[in-house]
Amino acid sequence: MVENNRIRRRITRAALLCTLMLYVTIINPNKGVSQVGVSAKEIDPMVTKAIAFLKSKQEADGSILPKAGGPGVTALAVAALIRLNRADDLLVTKGLAYLEKNIQADGGIYNKRLANYSTCVALVAFKEANKNGKYNQVIANAVKFVKSLQNSDESSSMFGGVGYDGKERPDLSNTQFFVETLIQAGVDKNDPAITRALGFISKCQNLPSEANKLEFAKKASADDKGGFVYNPAEANNPKSPNLTAEGGLRSAGVMGYAGLKSFLYAGVDKEDPRVKAAIAWIRAHYSLEENPGQKDAGLYYYYHTFAKAMEVLNEEDFADAKGNKHAWRKELFETLKKKQNENGSWVNSNRMFFENAPELATTFALLALSYCEKK
Repeated sequence: MVENNRIRRRITRAALLCTLMLYVTIINPNKGVSQVGVSAKEIDPMVTKAIAFLKSKQEADGSILPKAGGPGVTALAVAALIRLNRADDLLVTKGLAYLEKNIQADGGIYNKRLANYSTCVALVAFKEANKNGKYNQVIANAVKFVKSLQNSDESSSMFGGVGYDGKERPDLSNTQFFVETLIQAGVDKNDPAITRALGFISKCQNLPSEANKLEFAKKASADDKGGFVYNPAEANNPKSPNLTAEGGLRSAGVMGYAGLKSFLYAGVDKEDPRVKAAIAWIRAHYSLEENPGQKDAGLYYYYHTFAKAMEVLNEEDFADAKGNKHAWRKELFETLKKKQNENGSWVNSNRMFFENAPELATTFALLALSYCEKK
């Protein structure tokens, strides 16, 4: 009788263990996966220090580093701080007032140059600040304006792309801002402007396909395949530093995330060969130590684009090509925390992309930081 009771207890314990395992593996499949971001409490001190720095650089008219591109840096700062729950800060209030003064009669938001880039980032700032429809008309006019800048020459390989000021020399960097801006402004994902932009972005990918019949894609090395290039026209420049020995173009880290982000924002299915190839390239080149392929050039632009792409990819613990899992929000936060200066700024010693200007590097860092908070 005693032995029978012991057997029953063992069976009961075994059943409970099996039930627990079933819960872990089926009912709660994410058990054991970190899914860890960081709390607002951890982020806030970094933001406070950064705001103090930016306020020391903000001009009386509300602008931040206007000589680097008019309202662009100001717009980035405003969008970042609204995302970081600092919409009521005086820096944001003054920044929005400055952006409003840069609204042009044609609907663009710029000052003399960089019309597409400035309008796109300003439009995102106005979208973030658009309470009770205050900026509805501004947003609608800006959308119409940036659409007018898109390359419309169907005979050109640049068709659908957008450059800094419009149709001249389109590139992936400006085109990805264009797509993001239209999507955030509420433009339908099937809108012809977005469809055309995705066609150009496909031609920036090191992936030969019906969507990209350019010669450089056919010559992509195994290491570059699936990644993206900044400007596909560089393949025609024998002096381009991005040419490979095979005659292709090197994939660039920040452009990889820009291309992937654009596809996903526009609703391209994850099973699409372009998206699958882009994700595979990112798995093989996952890094927060550098901008893959470009080392420290454009590092903070890379961090902010990385964060946006990873957010929409929606893999909290991202597995790299070796199977190592990365709690990317936490890793990004720790990287930015380590790089923040005592005065609250971030700055890049590499002068490329003007990130040696701490105002610009700091706004990109804040935007990246706004994606680090746990869900």
